[in-house]
Amino acid sequence: MFAYKKVMDAIVAEGIEKGNIAGANVLFIKDNKEMHFTAQGYADKEAGKPMTRDTIFRLFSMTKPITAVAVLMLAERGKLDLWDNVSKYIPEFANVGVADTTGNIVKAEREINIWQLLTMTSGIPYPDMDCESGRRMDKLFKEIEAELVAGNPTDTMEYCRRIAQIPLCFQPGERWRYGLSADILGGIVEAVSGQKYGEFLKKNIFAPLNMQDTGFFVPKEKWHRFAASYEWSEESKCLIPFTRNHLGLEGYGEDVVFESGGAGLVSTVDDYSHFAQMLLNGGSYNGVRILGHKTVELMRSSHLNEAQRKDFNWDSLKGYGYGCLMRVLENPGANGCNANVGEFGWDGWTGNNIMMDPTENMMLLYFIQRCGAGTTEEFRKLRMTAYASLD
Repeated sequence: MFAYKKVMDAIVAEGIEKGNIAGANVLFIKDNKEMHFTAQGYADKEAGKPMTRDTIFRLFSMTKPITAVAVLMLAERGKLDLWDNVSKYIPEFANVGVADTTGNIVKAEREINIWQLLTMTSGIPYPDMDCESGRRMDKLFKEIEAELVAGNPTDTMEYCRRIAQIPLCFQPGERWRYGLSADILGGIVEAVSGQKYGEFLKKNIFAPLNMQDTGFFVPKEKWHRFAASYEWSEESKCLIPFTRNHLGLEGYGEDVVFESGGAGLVSTVDDYSHFAQMLLNGGSYNGVRILGHKTVELMRSSHLNEAQRKDFNWDSLKGYGYGCLMRVLENPGANGCNANVGEFGWDGWTGNNIMMDPTENMMLLYFIQRCGAGTTEEFRKLRMTAYASLD
């Protein structure tokens, strides 16, 4: 038999030896059975803490699929319509403008709706200096982070209201652009449910799926399990601790007030595997149903039209379409991978990544903490090896 376990271990070990990563957790599951797990390197190199199976990681954008599930649960229960305008729940979005190519602000031709948030076609960007909307968002985030440092953090709904003051980078639904759409969805969940976003997730997703280490903060008694974050230093040519705030997140203490639907959660590989298995099972886990199977199908199907696809052009996403806050593989050859059509998942800013394949009923989780990593070489190799093991 192909010695895939040794290969997977060697891929991670090489990444650590090269200095690409400080440590990693890798979990490969097929048919609800663990095929391989490895924990290598350090969770906190400076403190001498080794990577362990229960290490807690910042999810960053791997928060987004969980937010999509929360919104779709409310849609299934008749609490919202995916075509509802965002302003129905956050009134400040009723009068959002659009920054044209010259930087002038013009009136939006239509309002943003929930479906556009789920498919990243709303026109709400992340802070970015390549357009007027992104530059204004960057200024807003600098203000929010300054307030955070001064001890005056912005809560989830106020965060959404302030984002509504920034013009869109295109007319709603016109194009695709990765941005703060999922954060606004978190605010909508709060408005619809009457609960804090974290409370809604805990009651409706985390508790039913036995995700005991997942949330918007790390309890004091678990802090020793929390992985450090690292960034690449061009000056020293190595990874160094990342200690700044990012996207207005507050340090993950128990006093957190901003619960980011796009980036704020922490979790472990085992916890997240429960969420992933629920999706692979068509919406249920250990006899508990979270979503209907047709809703899961909607979530993991691509929904971009031809015009929107032109902007969905990252190198790591070649061959993919985009569903509800997740990538969906349509052409394995274009991506240079041996995965099946229909494989889906997402990654986070610190390099965490998950792939789920409903055809093979398998998943691969790769958790690291390198800022700005995206889809790494190590993850691509691990995915190739996971599929090779099926023979």
